[in-house]
Amino acid sequence: MTLGERLAKMEPRERSLLAGLGIAVGLIVFLLLPAYVYQTVSTSRDQNQEIRDYIEKVRDGRAKIDKKKAERDASNLRYSRAMPPFASFLEDAAQANNLVIEESQTRPDVPHGKKYSEHITSLKFKKVGMLGIVKMFEKIEQSNFPVAITRLNIKPKGSEPDQFDVEVHVSHYEKKGEPKKEAPKPSSEESDEETP
Repeated sequence: MTLGERLAKMEPRERSLLAGLGIAVGLIVFLLLPAYVYQTVSTSRDQNQEIRDYIEKVRDGRAKIDKKKAERDASNLRYSRAMPPFASFLEDAAQANNLVIEESQTRPDVPHGKKYSEHITSLKFKKVGMLGIVKMFEKIEQSNFPVAITRLNIKPKGSEPDQFDVEVHVSHYEKKGEPKKEAPKPSSEESDEETP
């Protein structure tokens, strides 16, 4: 018996029920199935976007970590270099800019936690020009040693132009407990070759 013969034997009520079932299945297939697929794709798209956002955060975090690591390495490099005698370092910076240190005084060391200590030297200049002072500060700051200008007091000297009395505190910082790396010394053969 074929499908057509079976439909012909059905009563009109059964045929209408079968037609309703067919319409319901058709609605499910043509309306609900695309809605389900759209919902699934939309959910997957949202999940993929969340994953992309997390990956972007990881990349940003990695860039920040790399930046912090580079800063830490630069700081460690500054502290690993042996600081020349601080008084002569300051004297050289002053003389390079035609300044004379009138008075120099070493202050007590200031501990900064368990790892670092601050050594402060107070310098006084009389009747100096601002350009020389600024260039000296620049030379100190650009020395690649852990040094900083921590206090500055400038007073104009009478009615004379560009004449100031300056008091400055220069601090250099030391990391405790780590040996300083010395600059490599040339071997005796290299020094013999370099001399004319």
